Amino acid sequence: MKVLLINGSNHEKGCTYTALSEVASVLNEQKIEFEIFQLGSKPIRDCIGCRKCAVLDNACVFNDDSINEIIRKAEKADGFIFGTPVYYSHPSGRILSALDRVFYAAKGVFSHKPAAAIASARRAGTTASLDVLNKYFTIAEMPVVSSSYWNMVHGNTPDEVKQDEEGLQSMRNLGRNMAWLLKCISVGKEQGISIPESESNYRTNFIR
Repeated sequence: MKVLLINGSNHEKGCTYTALSEVASVLNEQKIEFEIFQLGSKPIRDCIGCRKCAVLDNACVFNDDSINEIIRKAEKADGFIFGTPVYYSHPSGRILSALDRVFYAAKGVFSHKPAAAIASARRAGTTASLDVLNKYFTIAEMPVVSSSYWNMVHGNTPDEVKQDEEGLQSMRNLGRNMAWLLKCISVGKEQGISIPESESNYRTNFIR
């Protein structure tokens, strides 16, 4: 079992990374393989709605950034945690551009796999940011993993985040809940419980 943790911050070892690392430490204790993938500071295209991915095999038509690399890693992952800093009470534009494209081009790669979002902020905007990211999971039929409080940490620097005892505790409990759910799903598969089949999509449009 493997969890892919996506760091949606420009800063490789900043506050968001510190929070993700706390989750990862528990996954390691629980014998769950993990990888922290850094989106980095290089440009990431927005989705332009060209729909050319519809004829591709879980891929975006553009290959000049990390999107298809994320999709390839997602194919091999069993669970996901997406981390974002808070910018103006909102997730980073970087992680939103990435998620728009990976979920549009390869939603089936994520479907029915557990996911969680975490947010780091100096002070506020975390709940609004979490709400935005959670919507990607629910439209892809992904179980949303929770913790003992909202999945957030506070601090303006990594050292300040490390002083947020409640936030770090939430990260550790999130890691435990992710590991538990992955193990439950694994046992379910061994017992012959298959993934539910969704009905074919209706595209209802009331505007004539």
